[in-house]
Amino acid sequence: MFIQIEPTSIAKALSDSSWVEAMRRTSAIQTLTSLDTGLQLQQKEDGIFISPDKYVAEILKKFNYSDVKSASTPVDLEKPLVKNGDADDVDVHLYRSMIGSLMYLTASRPDIMFAKSDGFRYLKGIPTLGLWYSRDSPFELVAYTDSDYAGETLDRKSTIGGCQFLGNRLISWQCKKQNVVATSTTEAEYVAATSCCGNVL
Repeated sequence: MFIQIEPTSIAKALSDSSWVEAMRRTSAIQTLTSLDTGLQLQQKEDGIFISPDKYVAEILKKFNYSDVKSASTPVDLEKPLVKNGDADDVDVHLYRSMIGSLMYLTASRPDIMFAKSDGFRYLKGIPTLGLWYSRDSPFELVAYTDSDYAGETLDRKSTIGGCQFLGNRLISWQCKKQNVVATSTTEAEYVAATSCCGNVL
């Protein structure tokens, strides 16, 4: 009978390089890959790649988008969303399930943050994107932000987008409609910059 004796203290564990290496190789990666999250982790010498390919395939099949024509962008700028009072009611449960699936996917696919009606057709066309976290990236915080001006056709509110990097690693991103109606492009950009600073802090 084989019994593995684990270190009794954190200090002892961290001083034993073979134990640290064994835990690094097995525990962290096996725990993440054994969960049924739909994410695939590929650990390489120079970094880690996180890809939601399996999850994308599952939701395309679930919502009957496997055989539709694909789109090259997540937003169709030629057809803005407008309120249609004469349209048939939608299945609220199906709609919420679709939106929830897209929201879950934004954790590993920031490119669909602005997705509207063509989000699933875009995923059909580009299902294999993911996040790359390089091992040898500088430890430097950089943030980017931008805003449109009165881009929403229904309420004329502006939309903020932003992302934060720690070296080459994307660590946070966001996209949301501003709470107020900006009276100028300067005001819309100022609100975006304020929101970005809040996310960094």
